[in-house]
Amino acid sequence: MDLHDWITQQVDTAERLLDENEWPPSQTDGVRLRCEADRRILARHCLDPDCLAWAACKGCGNDDWGLPNVDNLNDCPELLDLAHAHGITPEILARLDQPQTPEPKPRTSSRIGHWLATPAITTSDVPEVLRGPRWKPHH
Repeated sequence: MDLHDWITQQVDTAERLLDENEWPPSQTDGVRLRCEADRRILARHCLDPDCLAWAACKGCGNDDWGLPNVDNLNDCPELLDLAHAHGITPEILARLDQPQTPEPKPRTSSRIGHWLATPAITTSDVPEVLRGPRWKPHH
């Protein structure tokens, strides 16, 4: 479980307690709004699927060189602030897993992706006139 997952778990728990009426009625609306705000931040500050070299935070963006401003999601300042509000301790943070770089998505829009997606060509339909003396069909 990485930092993002840990915060998500804390928000899930708070929402479950809301559903079970475990919060005083005077705090229910505030807790519900806080959970919604946390989920919005979590949606924005997540692993960047387009960054293949690091487990970068998508919400923190890139610098002028195109490199991620935060190359490890567990170092995202927004997530660290959220975690602080949910009571994370240095000990819990130290035990969290480091996020892994996302698996690359297949890209079929590029020329090479299109070429790689082309089905294999067989020689079974080669006209006889083009066949050489050692021709053998390949399927």
